Amino acid sequence: MSLNKNDKNLGEKALNIHQELIDACFENNQKAQFDIYKLYYKAMYNCAFRIINNQMEAEDVMQEAFLDAFRKINQYDGTATFGAWLKRIVINKSIDSLKKSKNMESLETVEKEITELDDEDYLEVISYKIDEIQKCMDELPEAYKIVLSLYLIEGYDHQEIAEIMDISYNATRTKYSRARQKLLLLLKKSNITNTVNLN
Repeated sequence: MSLNKNDKNLGEKALNIHQELIDACFENNQKAQFDIYKLYYKAMYNCAFRIINNQMEAEDVMQEAFLDAFRKINQYDGTATFGAWLKRIVINKSIDSLKKSKNMESLETVEKEITELDDEDYLEVISYKIDEIQKCMDELPEAYKIVLSLYLIEGYDHQEIAEIMDISYNATRTKYSRARQKLLLLLKKSNITNTVNLN
């Protein structure tokens, strides 16, 4: 099934600037698949690395995600951009990789040892450098790091994160809130005072 231009209804299908290549991938065109890979591999690797924090594993996950995407391309219905659809595959595979390596504590039991902040501190808006945030995020439990990465860096909303992590919407919001508190504490402990909004 190919997403031909004739099949697209304005307002229902996402606009892809590489639509001709995507259409060729529906026909199992290997050159088109390689061209798509070259266009997206760096962004997909970065996405996997932000979650897994291991270069070799992120590379493996990224490669597997592309293979999966090309095998299952008939499932791409065009309601999201191809990049967004591919990124969802990468994120799911990254989370699966963490679960298999048992590096991630249970998503439902990781909520311990949180130092509660008072309301004034909790609502405080503090700005920091992206690289410093990333360093502090790497110190968080895996489940917290994933929620923050998906929300702050990848741009998913709480409902989408709930679906990706296979937990409830309320659990997602709770995890994000607690992860943000813990990150805020780490940032304050590091005495970082620069410019990126955490909200």
